[in-house]
Amino acid sequence: MRGSILGLATTMGLVLGSISAQAGPVLFLPGFGTNNLPGNDDGSTGNIALPFTVNFFGLSFGSLWVNNNGNVTFDGPLSTFTPFDLTSTGQQIIAPFFADVDTRGTGTVTYGTDTIDGRTAFGVIWNAVGYYNGQISPTNTFQLILTDRSDTGAGNFDITFNYDQIEWETGSASGGSGGLGGFSARAGYSNGTGNPGTFFELPGSAVNGAFLDGGPPATALVLNNLDTVPGRYIFSSRGGSIVNPVPEPGILAIIGGGLLLVAFMGRRRYLCLPCAVA
Repeated sequence: MRGSILGLATTMGLVLGSISAQAGPVLFLPGFGTNNLPGNDDGSTGNIALPFTVNFFGLSFGSLWVNNNGNVTFDGPLSTFTPFDLTSTGQQIIAPFFADVDTRGTGTVTYGTDTIDGRTAFGVIWNAVGYYNGQISPTNTFQLILTDRSDTGAGNFDITFNYDQIEWETGSASGGSGGLGGFSARAGYSNGTGNPGTFFELPGSAVNGAFLDGGPPATALVLNNLDTVPGRYIFSSRGGSIVNPVPEPGILAIIGGGLLLVAFMGRRRYLCLPCAVA
């Protein structure tokens, strides 16, 4: 198909400590493999009911679409393969790795419901996925988990990005060659309203080489964190706003280093750091 980093330390500590006790960043829980999006290019699932309702910056959602290209959306399926700026979009989206995933050659996209520390969680795993056009090497493995935290308030939930391996950043129809260069991947979220504090991108988004294994230490996704586990980033929605613990040294490096890297490479980027602390 071509075409607020200051948080509820006590509350978050419970989740961070127990999730971090798992073996690695990507959690291959049985429930997360219950359903499969068949091998495809730019495809999506149908509308999937979530096992809980989420308050995403004041908008309540009880269902979503899983899209092959490294994201989920709340307002309809998304076939776009070249990643757009998540800080200025009208799309209601959460994207652990928005890029041109192509699973016709290799890899799987699975999703479903399981429990983490007794809390209901909906997870999607992009496991060893290739890129357009049907490329089987190199591959990426990453994950999105939405965890019910209604124990802290109605609609509250956690967003977790997990990264085991990031070896490509761009599909061949997005200006890339061999999975590199061109209009490279973005990671973050937006509720599509454009209101301050409702969108965010990880530093390194759209910067060639920034997210890759072996890339810059300040922005390589598997090296940094918003947790205690390298490769894991947890964003907590409480009362319709994202709150986080005081950053670990790794995330301080990712913020400062990411800005320096962007300036150095001469790429015009809008990084909404105030949005993360709103």
